[in-house]
Amino acid sequence: MSRIGRSPVKVPGGVQVSIDGPTVRVKGPKGELTRTFRPEIKIRQDGAQLIVERPSDEPSMRALHGLTRALLNNMVVGVTTGFSKQLQVEGVGYRAEKSGKDLVLNVGYSHPVRIPPPDGISFELEEKSRQIKILGPDKELVGQMAADIRKVRPPEPYKGKGIRYVGEHVRHKAGKAGKVA
Repeated sequence: MSRIGRSPVKVPGGVQVSIDGPTVRVKGPKGELTRTFRPEIKIRQDGAQLIVERPSDEPSMRALHGLTRALLNNMVVGVTTGFSKQLQVEGVGYRAEKSGKDLVLNVGYSHPVRIPPPDGISFELEEKSRQIKILGPDKELVGQMAADIRKVRPPEPYKGKGIRYVGEHVRHKAGKAGKVA
């Protein structure tokens, strides 16, 4: 049995879970998330716990068992505490600004890049417009938004300019060697 799949998901107070066949809706203080899972995997609520059960020991069912439990746990954590990713902008003249809810990036292009947030996602700027914090209840959406922002100007290996995750190590390459006479 899957070690992750067999442990129940604890539902804290203030979180409402409704199960309608393979569709699960989780509502909490940070928002509401809905996801439809594979119908072979059974999800049931037992008091303040969600229990995930699989029909057989086939490798595909074992994989779905752990995946379903992990996704359910991410939904519960997301609506209670939320998820965040931090990016940092490196480079002379590179900066990030907020215009309403949108994020505006000035990262060396001839024009500023405007990024509107999808529903449930918000941006925060810290440290002189050098750090961007992406917040939201959906872990998948927060991670995808961070990847999309990073893709605007990925860090380059020669000077290290660009947008990177906080704590990401960018390997530097040696520049072009000068000619020796």
